[in-house]
Amino acid sequence: MTVLPGALNFPEGFLWGTATASYQIEGAATADGRAPSIWDTFSHTPGKTFHGDTGDIACDHYHRFEEDVDLMAGLGLGAYRFSIAWPRVQPDGRGPVNQPGLDFYRRLVDRLLQKGIRPVVTLYHWDLPQPLQDDGGWVNRATPDRFADFASLVAGALGDAVHLWVTLNEPWVSAFVGHELGQHAPGISSTSKAVKAAHNLLRAHGTAVRALRASLPAGAQVGITLNLAPVHPATPAEEDTRAAERVSDYVNGWFLDPVLRGNYPEQLHARYAQMMTEDFVHSGDMADIKADIDFLGVNYYTTRTVASGRSNDRGDHYSERVATPMGRRPLPPYLDAVQTTVPGAARTTKGWAIQPDGLRELLMWLTSRYGRLPLYVTENGAAFSDYVDPNGAVHDPERIDYLRSHFTAAHQAITAGVDLRGYFVWSLLDNFEWADGYSQRFGLVFVDFKSQERTAKRSARFMAEVCQTNAVGPSAT
Repeated sequence: MTVLPGALNFPEGFLWGTATASYQIEGAATADGRAPSIWDTFSHTPGKTFHGDTGDIACDHYHRFEEDVDLMAGLGLGAYRFSIAWPRVQPDGRGPVNQPGLDFYRRLVDRLLQKGIRPVVTLYHWDLPQPLQDDGGWVNRATPDRFADFASLVAGALGDAVHLWVTLNEPWVSAFVGHELGQHAPGISSTSKAVKAAHNLLRAHGTAVRALRASLPAGAQVGITLNLAPVHPATPAEEDTRAAERVSDYVNGWFLDPVLRGNYPEQLHARYAQMMTEDFVHSGDMADIKADIDFLGVNYYTTRTVASGRSNDRGDHYSERVATPMGRRPLPPYLDAVQTTVPGAARTTKGWAIQPDGLRELLMWLTSRYGRLPLYVTENGAAFSDYVDPNGAVHDPERIDYLRSHFTAAHQAITAGVDLRGYFVWSLLDNFEWADGYSQRFGLVFVDFKSQERTAKRSARFMAEVCQTNAVGPSAT
């Protein structure tokens, strides 16, 4: 093991990579038998995305994957986390496989392996086949069974070459942003449907874990990726502390506790039960959800600070200036809490406060609360106002500082005893940023969406240095 003097050296075998999602980069929306997903429908609905942007073309990764894998190889990446487009593999969400669609992912995996890059598969990153949505989508208790069938199909095709599997990406976003706030596909605004969707997504995770284990060779590892954040009270007052606990249950515990403990947070479950006209948890559900996982994927971007009181009572302190073009994500009134700004914090163009120590705090909190579970940072990154200068270069010092500070926080957590095994930067490419369309650039690689020309940013060179040395060197400044 090589140790770089004066640097933060990571454990031997630490996995450095980048991450993407199918609808955000692939394009080829109707190619080779692919059918619409809920995001195709949502993005083509007027007013739902910034400037009416869609993922029809995106980064055209479907046709340019070889070029993109070569870019990864040039960075020295050890791994690449990507998602499978369910409607590309199973256009109706059920029934026989669409072989051309599945063959694309086989070619991608083979190319990655040829370049010495470890493929990491996410089975669901929000692109539910539209026919399943027409039958109720994640509100329908039958959808988890369809997802288990899909997991088996993909595992049977790729299981000999892929050894790290993620069932779901950020089910909180799918459920609550998609079904309660209505800001993501399928664009529903109903708390009861959001709670049912969340529960069925968790059931889908459990059924998929069992399906994967039945199809994959011994040694394959299966986990789930959750978007998580430390939640801080705005003041030491008891009412703000309790508000922070409620919000933490909402954004963290509602998915962590069922997966790792087999139960929902008691107080939030009681609130939802009072709001529902029927019991959304059936006998045996929680045992199905708590399927033993090999690792937990952590998506971290920022922390939350909250105060007690509904926004219409005390005024919503979550400043509009931090909102992205398609708006903000207010807390639902039943939490009796408002999100507040962090005075003086630097922000990304997404509007999120840059708080690297929150990553260390989060990783240590997870280890303290749930035990020394193997962890991966499956997403972390930042959007800034990047551009190609007259010399054809993209200088993004803000992103380099962002990554360096967050890598440092991860190293501090490892030193403190956290079992962190890898780190995936979001994202490889500038891409379709969901409801914000093409207004937010997260990539290590700049994409001209008209010409599809790729330009590695300066942060890509920084990432290459980290990957190649397995260390974060001292800042030049």
